[in-house]
Amino acid sequence: MKLASIEEKLKERIKELTCLYEISQIISQSNSVNNQVLQEIILSTKKAWHYNDEAIIEIQILDSNLSTSIINEQTVYQTSPITITKNNIGYIKVHYPRSRFTEDYFLADEQKLLDTIAHEIANFIEKHQILEKTTLLNQTIERMDRLNIFGQMTAGISHELNTTLGNILGFAELIKINNADPEIDSDISIIINAAIYSRDVVKKLMYFSTEIPQQLKLQPLQPIITFAVAFLKPNFLKKDIKSELIFEDNTLNSKIDSVQLTQVLLNLLLNAIYASPKKSIIRITIKNDTKNLFITIEDHGTGIPENIKQKIFDPFFTTKPINEGYGLGLSVVYSIIKSHNGEIFVKDNLPTGTIFIIKLPIQ
Repeated sequence: MKLASIEEKLKERIKELTCLYEISQIISQSNSVNNQVLQEIILSTKKAWHYNDEAIIEIQILDSNLSTSIINEQTVYQTSPITITKNNIGYIKVHYPRSRFTEDYFLADEQKLLDTIAHEIANFIEKHQILEKTTLLNQTIERMDRLNIFGQMTAGISHELNTTLGNILGFAELIKINNADPEIDSDISIIINAAIYSRDVVKKLMYFSTEIPQQLKLQPLQPIITFAVAFLKPNFLKKDIKSELIFEDNTLNSKIDSVQLTQVLLNLLLNAIYASPKKSIIRITIKNDTKNLFITIEDHGTGIPENIKQKIFDPFFTTKPINEGYGLGLSVVYSIIKSHNGEIFVKDNLPTGTIFIIKLPIQ
């Protein structure tokens, strides 16, 4: 369709320029790509078309599908794809009712305008995608810096703890040799075993500061997980909490470092016990598919607020009171899981509580 006069052409050009100005303002004042911003863009677009009272603007992009009004009849339309680095991520369309319009009612300049709007939207989305990636990269760099500091501290702390644990172990063994009381002998054996285990854990903490190789070997999972749960039996009893251990496959083997995996389980279970109310149940479930095993720890405690879920694996981040936690447990867990080429996820356990899911490759 051609415009009848220069005056009409000028009016249409003013509408187009006004539309582009409004959209540039909307984009420049927006901190994120959301439905409200997209709705404002298509409302502004609608005003620029010659028959704007009849026009319906539709945009489909990412997870959004919006329009200025409901499309409830057959239409004719102009469309322009929204592309980022040659990838089509959506489109923007201008519809007229087919009962009263044909394609001839669209102006060539309107198609150019629509292409420009699509290009502006694509630039807007690409910019925020780059900003999000930059933010994630900065968070990763910050985390690496923290882990580096943590590693340096761990080297000194581990040395001091190893010396202390050596003294405890030496004196405990000396008492065991000279003791004749069976009850004391049993208690001393517990101390010796705990000291030996703690010494192994401290040795593994050197992973953060030195290149100590992991002792990865194919071994059964059930004894490791059963030991970790049994080791914390006094903690469960003290809090009056029950544990429920479920293996879907009792014979499952995996290539792991048993000491490090035990450390992961102890840290997660201790956190679950700390957060759980009395008379509740902490459920540990072990599942697998052909490639991965999944260890799930569910509690019914206070849960983790959404605004801190991204921080819980950071070194020294803790929500516990002073002297009750130093914010190292989950950081150690995260690093050990990553060193096993695994992943760890956290989600809410409805109606209350937290679920940690560990995903590890079987081989």
